[in-house]
Amino acid sequence: MKSAQHDQQAGTRGQHDAEVDVLIIGGGIAGLTLAIQLLRARPTLDVMIAERLPHPVAEAAHKVGESSVEMQAHYLRTVLGLQEHLDGEQLHKFGLRMFITHGDNTDIARRVEYGQITHAPLPAYQIDRGRLENYLAKKAADLGAIFLSGRQVRDIQLRPEAERHHATIQGESHLVEVSPRWIVDASGRASVLKRKLGLQRPVSHQMNASWLRIDTEIDVETWSDDPDWRRRVPCGLRRLSTNHLMGHGYWVWLIPLSSGATSIGIVADPRIHPHSGFNTLDKALGWLADHEPQCAEAIRHDLGRVLDFRVMANYAYSAQQVYSADRWCLTGEAGVSIDPLYSSGGDLMGISNGLVTDLIINALDGGQDRALIHNQVYLLLSQIWLVAYEDQYPVLGNARVIVAKVIWDTIIYWAVPGLLYFHDRLRYLSEDLESLAALYRTWEVHTRIQQFFREWNAVDSATACNVFADPYSLMDILIDLHTGMDAGLPPAELAAQVAKNVALLEQLAGQLFAVVSARLEASPSAEARTQARAWRTETMSAELIKKYRKLNEANPIDPSWISLGTRAETAAEAG
Repeated sequence: MKSAQHDQQAGTRGQHDAEVDVLIIGGGIAGLTLAIQLLRARPTLDVMIAERLPHPVAEAAHKVGESSVEMQAHYLRTVLGLQEHLDGEQLHKFGLRMFITHGDNTDIARRVEYGQITHAPLPAYQIDRGRLENYLAKKAADLGAIFLSGRQVRDIQLRPEAERHHATIQGESHLVEVSPRWIVDASGRASVLKRKLGLQRPVSHQMNASWLRIDTEIDVETWSDDPDWRRRVPCGLRRLSTNHLMGHGYWVWLIPLSSGATSIGIVADPRIHPHSGFNTLDKALGWLADHEPQCAEAIRHDLGRVLDFRVMANYAYSAQQVYSADRWCLTGEAGVSIDPLYSSGGDLMGISNGLVTDLIINALDGGQDRALIHNQVYLLLSQIWLVAYEDQYPVLGNARVIVAKVIWDTIIYWAVPGLLYFHDRLRYLSEDLESLAALYRTWEVHTRIQQFFREWNAVDSATACNVFADPYSLMDILIDLHTGMDAGLPPAELAAQVAKNVALLEQLAGQLFAVVSARLEASPSAEARTQARAWRTETMSAELIKKYRKLNEANPIDPSWISLGTRAETAAEAG
């Protein structure tokens, strides 16, 4: 059945029962990219995509996931071969940029700003989802996929004991019976197969979001006339960042889109900012007027150009299982959804699609089943992402803590998961137990340091302003970690680099405990002094401090990344 067409009107194919190798439920970004990856890996596959919505979709389609970071960018650009589209039809992203709350937030130039001043070594993109998904649909069809848009899967019958499963798809005026070897759920938050199998797994991270798109360019650089502030970043590049306005219990995103529109979203902890306070456009504008008045004013100036408004409550969830030897998989948000901060969804999608492709191709070739180890790896990676968000929203408005946290989270990402992903090693971890152990150690240390950030925030609420924190200036090792992801190391050298990076994580973790405890021991606050002593005596933190001191003798790391670049406050940290 290899005469595939792009069936945008859902009327040219599917008049008869069909046997296919893979049925993908959902033709959004996850399903379309999976189809492309499968067909690039094995052009002879019969792949059918059933998408509920009609195509083509509108540009600037109202979907979460408009900003990419390195893993997703690598997936789209290199794994799927979409460089020409990305460079020609999407915007190059100028990194992540944060403005930490200060006073009444009426002067952005006074806020602590975290962000780069030069282009990063590896590319990332601001993605117009509608434009991208229309391109992906055509690309998948050109490769041979059967793309049925405006079609909904009505019934799924898993038949693991048989050669094929069975699914019923609603056509324009008839039902289409499909018999696929594999079924992949890429239906997004509908999670069709996950719900059918009862595999939902709630998580404690229950945040809410509201967002809008406005048909105009909103540039934070126009929010201040301060010449010194404007000169910090080359003209026009702040707008191309994913800009974050950070405050206690919330953050607001501003993302430019290639269509000329701007995406603006509020994400908040309901324990601090109830969703009822910003779950309509009027309420959201009022909330922004209270917390981010410069953003509110920018929207009100072009209020008539607001395109749409959307809300999403309790958006985070996981799954008990995402891959099965019974020839079914969950990918993208049909499996796991965590948080829009750091744009983790696109990364997890790329990782998952790669593992799904490996499972299917390996199984069709008669190889040993890898569902168990791939499931373990993917859910472990999702946990590494999740702990960076759980109970962390109260930290977002503490400039000193959040800048250290963002640098730490970035290093975690580049040092181990990113390094393994760029080198295409995640699908081989059943044969690389040292790297698998490194992932588990990364999770363990990362989890303890996220707890440390909460503990630090609880006893140190000192405010800061008029500070510019360029991560690459604060830590020279960041360039090496960033470029190292794409170093193309052979397996033996890669394993050695992973081990070296885990040791670096332990050194930096110990440095955090040592530097902050040294400063807090001199605090007038008894609570702060008690916390500092606890860090020095608690088993894991004490071990990390000991490792830090040993490793720092041979490879010292400037601790000013922990104090917004202020060296004087960290001079005593080695004591």
